[in-house]
Amino acid sequence: MRPVRTIGVVAPGRPEVLDDTDAEPGPGQVWVDTEFSGVSAGTEVALVRGTDPHHRLHWDADLRSFGDGPTAGYPVRTLGYMEVGRVTESRSPGLAEGTRVATAHGHRTGCCADPSVRPVVPVPDDLDPLLGVYLAQMGPICVNGLLHATAQFAGPGGGVGDGVRDRHVLVTGAGVIGLLSALLAVRHGAADVVVAEPSARRRSVAGSLGLATVDDDGGAWEAVKLRWRHAPGDAGADVVLQCRGHDAALATGLKALRPQGVVVDLGFYQAGAETVRLGEEFHHNGLSVVCAQISRVPRGMAGAWPRTALADVTLDLLRERGDDVRRHLVTDVVPFEDGPALLADLAGRRLPSPPLQAVLRF
Repeated sequence: MRPVRTIGVVAPGRPEVLDDTDAEPGPGQVWVDTEFSGVSAGTEVALVRGTDPHHRLHWDADLRSFGDGPTAGYPVRTLGYMEVGRVTESRSPGLAEGTRVATAHGHRTGCCADPSVRPVVPVPDDLDPLLGVYLAQMGPICVNGLLHATAQFAGPGGGVGDGVRDRHVLVTGAGVIGLLSALLAVRHGAADVVVAEPSARRRSVAGSLGLATVDDDGGAWEAVKLRWRHAPGDAGADVVLQCRGHDAALATGLKALRPQGVVVDLGFYQAGAETVRLGEEFHHNGLSVVCAQISRVPRGMAGAWPRTALADVTLDLLRERGDDVRRHLVTDVVPFEDGPALLADLAGRRLPSPPLQAVLRF
């Protein structure tokens, strides 16, 4: 075993830098020294607060259901899933020493990476290294959202853009997932894309990226239906990419859809959905809600869409819009050692202007 340092959570509200170990690289494996690690304000903050479902309920991995029983405990030894680093030792013929790669190994100073177990994505020299934080998982999360729209409209044999091409797309939420999803929808031929977001600051960021916006203040759905009138009794979005972990955003998405429209839900909800009314638009307009979770692509598409293929689509977007993403999405770059304080402030809602995308520098 090899010593590393990692950011973990020793108890609710107490993120810290911890001493840990990782395996020495064996056959087919590489050692990666971390350079950058992106912070996921939703997933990680839930673990810091202890509000994620695994720390409130028992998870039965066989039945794949939550219920009564033992819950996940503390310490949580690793947070994060957006890393970039250098291969410093290699026992893998496809990854030479010195190669910069993107992985999802957490806020750790280094890791033993096995390409047969989890994606190890080479970061090309023509890409800003920091943007590599989006290649292994965050970008694929967004691409997977488009694939779920494809599955709904074109079936499992469709391409990544077949669910949004020539369609009217509403994106709810102008966080990182929402903004990247909106840029992907534009790139893949959507007829029109609008981002609904309650924060004026985040709407401004979306506008700087060339995206149309609407204030999600409870009336966004009506603005969308007035913007996209297809025929009498037929107005609204063809597809909604729901990218906020709030039930109000899902309610907005359902109200904004045209009849038989689809919400592709990428949000991580940590509470109930009291504002969602399934007896209203969902029932009367024949709507669909599908969860797009990064642990699986749509049924029937796994063979054509391994994680590396999702990363390739992400790379194409970053090559086209990388300068804009770097300028407008990455708002904070802080030393690794300051990561626990940043996470504690995020969890405690103590920052007057929370980062859109924070990145830890090693």
